[in-house]
Amino acid sequence: MKFIYFAVILIYNFLIKITSVFNKKAKQFISGRKDWAKILGSKVDKNGRYIWFHCSSLSEFEQGRPLIEIIKKKYKQYKIVLTFFSPSGYEMRKNYDGADIVNYLPVDTPENAKIFLDLIKPEKVFFIKYEYWYFFLSEIAVRKIPLILVSAVFHTDGIFFKKNFIGKWYRDMLIKFDHLFVQDEKSVQLLREAGINRCSVAGDTRIDRV
Repeated sequence: MKFIYFAVILIYNFLIKITSVFNKKAKQFISGRKDWAKILGSKVDKNGRYIWFHCSSLSEFEQGRPLIEIIKKKYKQYKIVLTFFSPSGYEMRKNYDGADIVNYLPVDTPENAKIFLDLIKPEKVFFIKYEYWYFFLSEIAVRKIPLILVSAVFHTDGIFFKKNFIGKWYRDMLIKFDHLFVQDEKSVQLLREAGINRCSVAGDTRIDRV
């Protein structure tokens, strides 16, 4: 399954490159990741202590924003790295002053995951709601960096709960998280029935912020 996943990632990246010739978002996806390691390295304070937040797009950012701002205010010894998968999220929040570094998430490959983590050396990692990148999650787990999922929601028909090898693959990714903070009791019930017990209800951070 790991080989299939890696192949899909490479094919997806190749197709995005082709699409970038005539599609603005695809072009931003590719150009935003060009020389990413060199650019990120130039931004990193080698003496800094980093907490990394990853969001898929703008909606997920708004879900994680209250937590980012609480940590920024209460734990001033840490710097914040914020990454996005989607150009829409990055372009809207690339100048967000609640983070010390805002970057695209590199394409999910074993090499990229190692380089990225070597550069920022995060002491804690937060993924927001809907992002599960196998090689990044695996490398974080290998390095024993605390990994938290925030504002997640799970449904009965979700891929995580399929009774096949794909469902098991996705459940194995969830197991890599040290804790999963979810939005409702139903999500907790589903996770526990699947053998994932490090979970609890924390509500919707966007609503709780109001």
